[in-house]
This record gives sequence, C-alpha cells and structure tokens, in this order.
Amino acid sequence: MSAASDQSFVVGVDFGTLSGRAVVVRVADGAELGTAAYDYPHAVLTDSLPSGTPLGHDWALQVPADYVGVLRHAVPAAVAAAGVDPALVVAIGTDFTACTMVPTTADGTPLCELAAYADRPHAYVKLWKHHAAQPQADRISRLAAARGEPWLARYGGLISSEWEFAKGLQLLEEDPEIYAAMDRWVEAADWIVWQLTGRYVRNACTAGYKGIRQDGSYPSRAFLAELNPAFAGFVADKLDQPIGQLGEAAGTLSARAAGWTGLPEGIAVAVGNVDAHVTSAAAQALDPGQLVAIMGTSTCHVINGAEAVAVPGMCGVVDGGVVAGLWGYEAGQSGVGDIFAHYVPPTYTHERLTELAAAQRPGEHGLLVLDWHSGNRSVLVDHELSGLVLGETLATRPEDVYRAVVEATAFGTRTIVETFERAGVPVREFVVAGGLMKNALVMQVYADVLRRPLSVIGSEQGPALGAAIHAAAAAGAYPDVRAAAAAMGRKREAVWRPDPRASAVYDELFEEYTRLHDYFGRGQNAVMRKLRAIRRRAVRS
Repeated sequence: MSAASDQSFVVGVDFGTLSGRAVVVRVADGAELGTAAYDYPHAVLTDSLPSGTPLGHDWALQVPADYVGVLRHAVPAAVAAAGVDPALVVAIGTDFTACTMVPTTADGTPLCELAAYADRPHAYVKLWKHHAAQPQADRISRLAAARGEPWLARYGGLISSEWEFAKGLQLLEEDPEIYAAMDRWVEAADWIVWQLTGRYVRNACTAGYKGIRQDGSYPSRAFLAELNPAFAGFVADKLDQPIGQLGEAAGTLSARAAGWTGLPEGIAVAVGNVDAHVTSAAAQALDPGQLVAIMGTSTCHVINGAEAVAVPGMCGVVDGGVVAGLWGYEAGQSGVGDIFAHYVPPTYTHERLTELAAAQRPGEHGLLVLDWHSGNRSVLVDHELSGLVLGETLATRPEDVYRAVVEATAFGTRTIVETFERAGVPVREFVVAGGLMKNALVMQVYADVLRRPLSVIGSEQGPALGAAIHAAAAAGAYPDVRAAAAAMGRKREAVWRPDPRASAVYDELFEEYTRLHDYFGRGQNAVMRKLRAIRRRAVRS
C-alpha cells in the first residue's frame, strides 16, 4: 500500500435495479465516509416506453440517461457528505446489474437516444430481468447440446434468457432494422465505464458469465449461423472487444465525466464489474468455499473454487471471474425481495408482516410455495416457470403467505447449495450481503433451512464498497484486489445460528418442496409453460 493512502480516497458506485448509490471510502482501512443515492427517474419500463409505446409480456427495459444521472447527482453528493477534498480522490470503481444490455452506435450512443428510434422498444436497455428471450435461450441450449459444444457444461447445461446471446438473438429476430443499426451490444457495466473514460473495455466478468466467453473464445460463427444465418457475425460485428481484468484500470476519468462527478480529471477508473461479484471482496470472502449471497430484489450466489467442475443449472464458472487465480462460480434466484413485496397487501407493510410472521412456528401456516414468480435462474434456468402457493384456505392470512414465501426462497437457496456440494464445490461458509440481511426473520429462516450459521458483511453498501476496493487496486494503492479486500473489506462471522427444532421441520418441508420443484420444473408437468403460451396467444388475439 502506498504511503499516501491514509489521506487518499476512492469512490464506489453501485448501479442497482431502481437506483444508483455512491460511497466515498478511505483507502487505508475501508472506512465509509459518505454516501448518496439517486433514484432512476424512469425506474423499470415493463408496460410501455416513455412515449406510451406498449411493451410485450416479460419485458423489462431502462433508460440509459438515468445511469448518467447517478454520476451527476449521487457522486458529488457522496463526496460532499464525506467532507473530503475531491482532489484527494484517486480512483472510481463501478458495479452494475447483469446481464443488462445497451444497444449503441460505434461511439457508444444508445440507440434509444436517437430520434429515429425513440419509439422502438429494442433500442432501449434490456434490464437483467427482461425475460422475453426465453424462446431464443431454449434454442441456444438445444443447439449447443445437439452439437456437443464444450462450453455448455460450464453453464450447467443451459443458457439463460437473461444473457447476452439470447437477448441479442431476440433483438435480431423481432427488429432486424434496430439490429442492423446497432454497432455495439454493450453490457451496462462496460457502458458506464465507457462514459467515464471515453474508452470501451469489456470486463472479464460479464464476458465470461453472461457472454459465453470461455478459454478466450466465444461460440463459433458456424454455431451462430445455425441459430439464424443473420446472426453469424454477432460476435465479430457487435460483441467482441478487448478484455479488461478485474481490478485493473480501464482508463482515466475524462474531462466530461470529471465535470459530471466533480472528481479530478485523469484519476483511475476501474474495469467494470457485476454487483454480486464485487461484493465478495467487500465481504472478505474470496477464498474457496466461501459463498456470498447478495440478497435483495433477487439473490446472486458467488463462490470461488480451485478448479472448474460442471455444476448443473449454474450461471457459469469463469477463470478469474471473481478474483484472479481461482474459478468463480455463480448461481442465482431471479426473484426474492420482489416476491416478498408482491405479497404485501395495501393495508400492510413489510415490517408488520415480518412481525406477525416471526411469531409463528415453522409449519404452522400449512403452506408450501414455489418461488418462481420471476422464473427460475438456478438450478432449472427456465423463466417460463411461475410461482405456486399450495395449501391456501379461506383461513389463510397475509402473514402466513408472507412467511411461506420467505421459506420458499430459503428452500431455493438450499437447492443451490446442495447442488454445488453434490458437484464437488464445497460450501464451508455462507456469507450474506444486501438489503435483506437487515430482516431478522429472513436471516433466521435461512439459517434454519440451510442448517448452517450465517455470516454477514460488515457494510450496508456491499456492492459499492466492493467497487471502491477494486478502484483502490486499479489506482495501485494495493498490489491486487485480494490485498485491498484484506485491508478494506469486513465481515461478522456466524451472526445467525440454526435452531435444530426448526431445522427438523424445515427438512420435512424441503423434501416436499423438492418434489414440487422437480414435478413442475423438470418436465413431468409442463402446465406452467402451457399457461404462458395460452396467455401469449390471448394477448396477441
């Protein structure tokens, strides 16, 4: 660490689903000195564009100018709140939701900002939870399996509708004019760094997990042509770009971005990264066997291993995908906190439902839920699946359903943990980050269902702190991300411990959850997919 680091600061910026948050961090010890947030004015577009143009089922778009608003507003406000001289800020790092994709011109201008395309849905940012590309994802998975593509095993045997290729193929097939006008298909994690530096550098994390880049290569031109002849040049023409490694500098802050942020022109800008993956550094959980669950509207599970093994239904295993020198594994649940919110009646609050639900004993409500209200990311990788509440009667109360939904998401996490361990990726510590770690009911249920203690990150701004740690490494204040995390990250170990009596009940319920999971999710009953197909026909008619 440099001698000046005790008077040096970095800024981490976390771009979430509905807002962006900036935090100012002291390089010497990771102390968080100031923070500020900026809500995206357009939030998530699910029904229509700002102009009123309607959107289809399972669409989720965003407006890229909202991201720049975070740089203009949250960063200066965080620096002001910290009370530090902006001249002492040595670097800025960012993290983003993923896979969130921006179609742009060659200079990075989003197509939706061009007047000719302002009313075209495919010209907008496709947010991570845009699930309308499931048919394309199914075709990619089937073709890869039929051809014996070696990269498929590193994604658990299935490619998600959330990822770059499925969304790109949907764009081509539904609006070929926009596809032709699009010069670059850019992860938002890289687009925001492009705005900060004026240079487009593709980060190794999203390229590996979301862009099917393995061992230095993407799916072949022949594979893409077999999907659709017009898709053959997708990688070469729209996607491929020099790769930046995590913790490196992508470039330096441009004069334009310095004007937005109030930070010094020329400071280091870290290579882009994903919200979940940067959090492992903030939680000091970079060693093999330490699983970090970032729990918010959705949950992402990240764990490192010494070698690559095939884990069914995972979101990928990438060499250096979390930290250099280890294989990073990713899994996830595409709906968690937003499912909780779905079951809060207008006359209730999360706090009141949590209080009522916490007074119950495990199993008291008589319910069992499948937590697929936003589809299933892991281990089934199927966003045509939907939620299910079993056991409801006229006596069922809102707090009953609320607790059952919390338990269902814990069962989903247990399914992921057990899948990792059966495949040979041991989980020796479970570390929680994200907003849901503040909910005592959620934490105790997870500890009981998982039958293991839960550690928690020592920061309420885990992703932003992780981005700041990567910024410190990019500035050269530490030799690498691991060293920066040791000095700047923090964690509280075994904060929540399982209750053996509750765990015994949950073992019974988990057995039934698994039966339902496999019956509806593994092809024995395709009613959920059929219902979606009927709905699509009804909407089109």
